[in-house]
Amino acid sequence: MLSYLHAFHAGNFADVHKHAALVLAIRMMQTKASAIACFDTHAGSASYDLMGEKALKTGDAASGIHKVWSYRTQLHGDDWQVMLDEFARGEGSNGYLASYPGSPRWLYRYLRKQDSLTAFELHPAEGETLDRWSADHAPVRVVKDDGLKGLLRHLPPKQPRLLVLTDPSYEVKSDYEEVAQTLKRAWQKCRHGVYLIWYPILAGRPDEKLKQAIRSGPVRKVLCSEIARRQLPERGMSGSGMLVVNPPWGFDDRLAGMMEAMADDQCLAITPTMDWLVPE
Repeated sequence: MLSYLHAFHAGNFADVHKHAALVLAIRMMQTKASAIACFDTHAGSASYDLMGEKALKTGDAASGIHKVWSYRTQLHGDDWQVMLDEFARGEGSNGYLASYPGSPRWLYRYLRKQDSLTAFELHPAEGETLDRWSADHAPVRVVKDDGLKGLLRHLPPKQPRLLVLTDPSYEVKSDYEEVAQTLKRAWQKCRHGVYLIWYPILAGRPDEKLKQAIRSGPVRKVLCSEIARRQLPERGMSGSGMLVVNPPWGFDDRLAGMMEAMADDQCLAITPTMDWLVPE
């Protein structure tokens, strides 16, 4: 399905959760000098216009990044400061955030000369936008292909370490099983890789299919971070989840601290939880 455009939902509360985990993971991995091969399986655009027609139609950023930005003086510590510094690049003249960075831009921000980034995008319009951005951001490689199949073709990478972000729209119900199967096959090719998988929490909890498939498979050391909205929407996501395979040591405590910092009713009004889906 190629109808989904993330521009309608950019900067929502789930984006903040997902990108906090992504940035924390790559920063912690880079405490070691060895090269990292980064893969973004559903890259979307590098940047999103929060003042554009698509974003304003849903208003998702209003209960997401705009809340966080208004609360920024209460978000302390280096893990939050690096996020806030990047958000500030999108600040408009009125003090509001006019743009929001997508996952390729977050990853590019931390690429070192020894690292690489391969961004997959199947949607034609999103792929063209990503292509134009990457032309000025070498050495990002854009592949207009199915990211799950493409990832498996690129593993194992030539670099000694691996970081993968997978965040499909899950508009197709089979995505849950396909993501679980791709993780299994990727892990068998590269067991030391750090894999981040985002999923929405919806009515009926279809994400349980994904989690159960991973529980019953061979992959070990899978951390589960979830945030639940205290005020449930009439429709759409009631929460956001992140699975992290092989998280760096101490990652769980640091990410938990970041989520707790946003939990206040004046910020995202969320209830965060953290647990091991699969132990080591």
